[in-house]
Amino acid sequence: MAKKILVIHGPNLDLLGEREVEIYGKLTLDQINDELNKLAKELGAELSIVQLAGEGEIVKKIGSAKKEGFAALLINPAGYTHYSVAIRDAVAAVSIPTVEVHLSNIYAREEFRHTSVIAAVASGQVSGFGLNSYLLGLRAAVGLAK
Repeated sequence: MAKKILVIHGPNLDLLGEREVEIYGKLTLDQINDELNKLAKELGAELSIVQLAGEGEIVKKIGSAKKEGFAALLINPAGYTHYSVAIRDAVAAVSIPTVEVHLSNIYAREEFRHTSVIAAVASGQVSGFGLNSYLLGLRAAVGLAK
């Protein structure tokens, strides 16, 4: 039976490929999702992928993850990374392995981006490798899935 992994892309990631390509690259969110789905198939995992802009939407989706049978969470909280205690608390509350990913190296950018409130409750974090952040993160999530 395939391990179910929930993938959450946060706000503005639907604009990938056209916004700040020097930071985030030229790949679109659809292209990233295609690559995630290819790798998931190889790893014997089943993905449910959503892109949510609202903090409350993300919190609600995380909160229902365990009930919906997800074995792990792969999340790019985007701008919420740096201040969303609500998303942090949702991740802590569901008690499923969570991998935080970022296309860019958040520690090499503006100082306000150097803090992730999510990292302390995540199983791990991968940042700075573009598409490979997602692919490495998915490998980790599948490996951690219960």
